[in-house]
Amino acid sequence: MAKLGFIGLGIMGDPMARHLLKAGHEVAIWSNTAAKVQKLAAEYGKAAVVCASPKDVAAFADCTFYCVGDSAMSDSVADSLLEGIKAGSVVADCSTIAPDVSRSIEAKFRAKGAFFLDAPCTGSKPGAENGTLTFMVGGDQAAFERSKPYFEPMGKLLYYCGGPGMGLNAKLTQNLVLANIMEAFNEGMVLASKAGVPAELMLDILNNSAAKSGLISFKAPYILDRNFTTNFATKWMHKDIGLALESGKQLGVPLPNTGLTQQLFQAAISMGYGEEDFCSTVKVLEQWAGTTVKKS
Repeated sequence: MAKLGFIGLGIMGDPMARHLLKAGHEVAIWSNTAAKVQKLAAEYGKAAVVCASPKDVAAFADCTFYCVGDSAMSDSVADSLLEGIKAGSVVADCSTIAPDVSRSIEAKFRAKGAFFLDAPCTGSKPGAENGTLTFMVGGDQAAFERSKPYFEPMGKLLYYCGGPGMGLNAKLTQNLVLANIMEAFNEGMVLASKAGVPAELMLDILNNSAAKSGLISFKAPYILDRNFTTNFATKWMHKDIGLALESGKQLGVPLPNTGLTQQLFQAAISMGYGEEDFCSTVKVLEQWAGTTVKKS
């Protein structure tokens, strides 16, 4: 049994923390929403160690995970962790934030004799709930190898991507591709629906052609059922596209399609779909075209 920590009990963090508890570890927990912490403590008893701050989590744990919304939140959590961090301990940030911000955080932990890993994950809510997330990790490789057993209850695939920030570079690339695939699918399905091609037929054609996509196979049934329950919110994908564009600017890489996709996601947020799953972005084009992609 290891002494672990988990900070941030949102749509991803709560099930991730539960997997660590189910694996038999003692897990120090903290979240902005105290009720979420108390719920876990009530379910798992003494194994879930309630903490008053991230500082207290760091003082307890040999390895701490956290999952929050954006760079500013990550930086704030890190500053509190640094107040209680122990030399030699590992902190893994599972959030998707700016790589340069993450590298700055890593330097602060290194100065304290601790290790900081950028460890963004993919798999959305179902992956978190089923313990099948994929992690892309940057930072000290020996620290990653040492903490691998603690990642494994939460995910099936662990990729070491290189030094600080490299896990995030990989994650932003992946989300850039996902967002652009989603937008291409939205355009194609709205076009087909407007022309009168049944949505189920069009989807079957796509799934049996070179246009087949794992993302679309997963997301399309939600769209056809008009079910936009959040697995990964539009506002968070929009944030990640923005981070990818920032990285492109820093590295001198043009990302023209991604720039347009960002604006279409912004349109979805402006229309009130920011909290819904990012497949809800199809509704922007549907409104413009005067058609709906749904089962016939």
